[in-house]
Amino acid sequence: MKMMKKSAILLFAALFSLSALYGQVTTDDAGLRVPEDRIRTGNEGFASEEFRRGVQAYYKGAFNEAIVQFEKALAYLPDDNLILDWLGKAYYKAGLEGSALSYWNNASENGYGGLLLENKIEIVRERRVTGDSTDKLMRFSEAGAFPGEFQGNLIFSGPVSVQPNYDGTMWVAAYNTNELVLLNQNGKVINRIEGPLNGFDRPSDILRLHDGKLLVSENAGDRLALLDEKGHFERYIASKGRAKGQLVGPLYLAQDYLERIYVSDYGNRRIDVFDKDGEAIFFFGGPGGDFAGLKGPTGIAIADEQVFVADDQRQCIYEFDRAGNFIRELVEPGTFKKPESIKYKNGSLIVCDSNRVVSVDSESGALFEYVRTGNAPARVTAAGPDVNGNLIVTDFTANEVYVMSKVQELVGGLFVQIEQIDASKFPNVTVELRVENRHRQPVVGLQEENFYLTENMRPVSKLKMLGAASNNTDADITIIIDRSVNTALHGAEIESSVKEVAASMKGRGILRIVSAGAIPAVEYVGKPDALGDFSLAALKTKTTSSAACDLAIRLAANDLINAAKKRGIVLITAGSGNSLSFEKYNLAELSCYMNNNSIAFSVIQLDQGALGDELSYVADSTSGDIYYVFRPQGLGDLVKDMIELPQGIYQLSYTSAMSTNFGTNYLPLEAEVYLLNRSGRDETGYFAPLQ
Repeated sequence: MKMMKKSAILLFAALFSLSALYGQVTTDDAGLRVPEDRIRTGNEGFASEEFRRGVQAYYKGAFNEAIVQFEKALAYLPDDNLILDWLGKAYYKAGLEGSALSYWNNASENGYGGLLLENKIEIVRERRVTGDSTDKLMRFSEAGAFPGEFQGNLIFSGPVSVQPNYDGTMWVAAYNTNELVLLNQNGKVINRIEGPLNGFDRPSDILRLHDGKLLVSENAGDRLALLDEKGHFERYIASKGRAKGQLVGPLYLAQDYLERIYVSDYGNRRIDVFDKDGEAIFFFGGPGGDFAGLKGPTGIAIADEQVFVADDQRQCIYEFDRAGNFIRELVEPGTFKKPESIKYKNGSLIVCDSNRVVSVDSESGALFEYVRTGNAPARVTAAGPDVNGNLIVTDFTANEVYVMSKVQELVGGLFVQIEQIDASKFPNVTVELRVENRHRQPVVGLQEENFYLTENMRPVSKLKMLGAASNNTDADITIIIDRSVNTALHGAEIESSVKEVAASMKGRGILRIVSAGAIPAVEYVGKPDALGDFSLAALKTKTTSSAACDLAIRLAANDLINAAKKRGIVLITAGSGNSLSFEKYNLAELSCYMNNNSIAFSVIQLDQGALGDELSYVADSTSGDIYYVFRPQGLGDLVKDMIELPQGIYQLSYTSAMSTNFGTNYLPLEAEVYLLNRSGRDETGYFAPLQ
């Protein structure tokens, strides 16, 4: 009897009480939306149940199942805008952006969603046309500023250099106050480091080394201070003097792919080179041949085999090789007023020069002005690209740190998506949001104060930020092994690659092995430690003349949907000689599926032949990189690089005040995100557990 009564209640609720789902609505005294016409058809009741199942499948990451459920619901109610919206969401997450846009357009043309849906359609359509990258030659504008003094209180003085971190925070070297200051994206001070007992002596630059430690140049101390990852002092490197391994007025720092450390030694008019342990190797920059020698070395940057050095006396940039041999003048003397820090980024040098920041092409020497601070007294000393695509600029004279963003990003705002809602412990609700810019670049480093959540436009209670994926230090990785005949000729290289990737995971995360044969198959799922003796002979999948790469990528991505928030696919294959096929899924769908679910894609190339056009497209359209198996530094950095890829995923919790109607009510949720002078918004909903 009790069971029959409960079933009757649920059926009645499904047919008559989904107030937010169908029909025109009004608001009662409690602020809940209720239907004006309480008489509902059977189709609406059936549609509501399919819709509820679709929402639950979506939040579990079962996007194909969600599509099926929403299609069933739409069959009962072909013109329902909310179903159209959710069907678009499911197709978007499944990588089928064309279908998603079609359903969103239908809902928008019906008057649903307003400017919010129109903006979403515009952003997704723009990404499909122009891709994810933005023009690197684009002017920057100030998105925010962090002053060294606020309401009469000194925060820092003399910011001279900045080191952005992959979690969105940034270290600022304060020359006048002899300290390192750690700021978050909102400009709040998280930590201060004053060095050892005797303190820093005019810190001029700060560099994060490949092993995660920090290196600080002390201009007046004539030395380098080595700190651990948290900023605790470990030891000094070098001392005052003119011999090898000694410094006089060190300024800026750089490190090459072999972990050698380069220091611009202003007092000695040279560049000093140390190994990763701090032992002096050699110095260069003196006169010789057609080169008159460095007069005032300041900024230094390294790009593969090239070393670029700015000279503030000759007002130009010189190019050397990594052995210190002079190559050429990249730009003519007198080009700059007072060049200081330089950083290498995507084929260009970011150069600070008095009151401006310019880009210099590392091949042609062509200049483009990124930003100019104006006519007020200024001395821009450092500009570092951060994880969010901004430039973090230090102005020594104005005593400020600027956040500079591309003008297009400031106008476009933020792209916010509510990814998951867990209401299993209702009224306690957990929400997962993804925040990006218009060009799919994740926005990292947000804090609780950057989020504003509402239910039916009313602020939620007990909002709390639980964490950010950018802070995670491990990743789940799936290795796809190309089983085509040509790639099989590199058996030893494949085995060593798998072992090296597994070892670099350091026992953390889950490692999967997928064979890309005629039919892909999962070969291994477990801890990476167990693959220390990996052998190709253990694979079940046989070699084939044509490996279904698209099916293998799709299979690998499916298993990563509900994996760790930092996750990636690593394809091991030969170059153009491979036999990878892409017949079932087109390349755009594969790329979108990985991008829309925060899955990085990297390639370990077993030979030096060019990758095929299809694979090159997928690699270029997704986050990740291409690694040659025999590169000098090995493959140990692959996992580290994947972990340090930006992830704009955040998890928050709150207590809901909504009425569930035995778990049948569709409960609305709105999320707004604010960062400096940018913002973004998303709206969605969920169901509480059935009672």
